[in-house]
Amino acid sequence: MEELLLNTQNVTKFYGSDDATVHALAGVNLSVRRGEFVAIMGPSGSGKSTLMNILGCLDRPTSGAYVLDGEDVSELSRAQLADVRNRKIGFIFQSFNLLPRLSALKNVMMPMLYYRQDADERPRVDEREERATRALEDVGLGDRLHHRPNQLSGGQQQRVAIARALVNQPPLILADEPTGNLDSHASEEVMTLIGGLHRKGVTILMVTHDPTIAAHAERVVCLRDGLIVADGPGGGGNCVEREGRR
Repeated sequence: MEELLLNTQNVTKFYGSDDATVHALAGVNLSVRRGEFVAIMGPSGSGKSTLMNILGCLDRPTSGAYVLDGEDVSELSRAQLADVRNRKIGFIFQSFNLLPRLSALKNVMMPMLYYRQDADERPRVDEREERATRALEDVGLGDRLHHRPNQLSGGQQQRVAIARALVNQPPLILADEPTGNLDSHASEEVMTLIGGLHRKGVTILMVTHDPTIAAHAERVVCLRDGLIVADGPGGGGNCVEREGRR
């Protein structure tokens, strides 16, 4: 059986207190094996974003355990979580989050500036440039290295973001609505690229509201009211059918 990359055990997340308490996650148990491509779906307010923030080490659970790549990260300090994020997680956001004044190459180089807390362990400048160039070539942008974001199409900007997510070779890629700001043609190009990464063995966890995008995943997890209510083969059908039966 393939090795687990991440595992949550009865993870909860509460906001507020007393009568104003919001139970964003009410006890989530989720396991993802290395090399899996998993889509997370659910209606607004289901807990998708909260779960992604915890899985991405951007937030900590109120209770429960989260083990990522063999390390329990549930109660790490903010500085420790930042180090884990940089070493073990690549992020792909809906809004690209590229720095507008920097070229594609320099945007992709950014994560390597913060790699490890010890500066002596960071790649040298020439190595950073070489790795960033290779990452951009891998996403088909070898001829756009020195273009700034405003000189690129939306689909090209998202490919820069994918190269940036991959440059530190993290074991996990988290994609939050990766096609949300793209037209249908660019969306299909980006999903073809993400699917190709999965076929190369990259572990991908993706949040989407679109069943046609979820269909690219091999497994779909459906959230409702802070709980997993369906978990099965890709396609998004279970989530859509449950929405229709509300």
